[in-house]
Amino acid sequence: MSHSTSSDSPLQGASVAILGLGEVGRIYGTALAEAGHRVTGFDPYLSEAPGGVEVADTLEEAVAGAQIVVVLTAASASRSVAETAAAALAPGAVYADFTSSGPLEKRALATVFEGREDVRLVDVAILGPVIQMGTATPLMAAGPAGDAVAALMRPLGTPVEVVHGDLGDAMAHKLLRSVFMKGLASVVVEAVGAGRGAGMEEWVRGQIAGVLAGDGQAVIDRFLTGTSKHAARRAAEMRSTGAYLAALGVPAEMTDASMTAMERMAADGSRS
Repeated sequence: MSHSTSSDSPLQGASVAILGLGEVGRIYGTALAEAGHRVTGFDPYLSEAPGGVEVADTLEEAVAGAQIVVVLTAASASRSVAETAAAALAPGAVYADFTSSGPLEKRALATVFEGREDVRLVDVAILGPVIQMGTATPLMAAGPAGDAVAALMRPLGTPVEVVHGDLGDAMAHKLLRSVFMKGLASVVVEAVGAGRGAGMEEWVRGQIAGVLAGDGQAVIDRFLTGTSKHAARRAAEMRSTGAYLAALGVPAEMTDASMTAMERMAADGSRS
């Protein structure tokens, strides 16, 4: 699978529809309007119109003349929004699902647009907190219209990586990254909390920082080889760690999960 990070010709004065005008939709809508695009939005729960965005009375009205439709609704509404929009889209429109729907749900959107082969679909994963980072938040796009999203968003200062794969592949990348990023965040929170409870927070912080600042690939290889090789011993150590954290009165969910995972690795190793 190849990835593209080359610059695309920016879109000039495009007609853009944004479905979902919550905090993220307002940030993108205002930025696109300031960049010279004609932005129409729709949100049945709208409390305040974003600057520069014309608010439509219906979803169908919002998408009717749009060259690019950006969907920023809740993941649970992704399919129903697509079903409502499908018949109303202009010929040749780009339909970009920015929701956090899973890869299978994103791939299933193709069935909604059967009979609308002129519509180009794209799955977009948001790789950071837009509320904090604004339009500097990285995006990943996959599907037939990935380059169109890049052309729209890069002039806003948005890093866009185009994955030349199928619908759902951008979200698959994000979720695989989340195994590490969200897991690591939870482990760090637990470790620092335990250090604080033991009166050793600064020491624990230093230990974590030292690992994160090292040779990343070497650390990965060490984890991959050492964890399974020493799984039984490390599971016992994590059992003791969990008991210690319980005595400190601090949460130990990640410690307990690590113990369970290492017990499973040890069992797998004994059967191989």
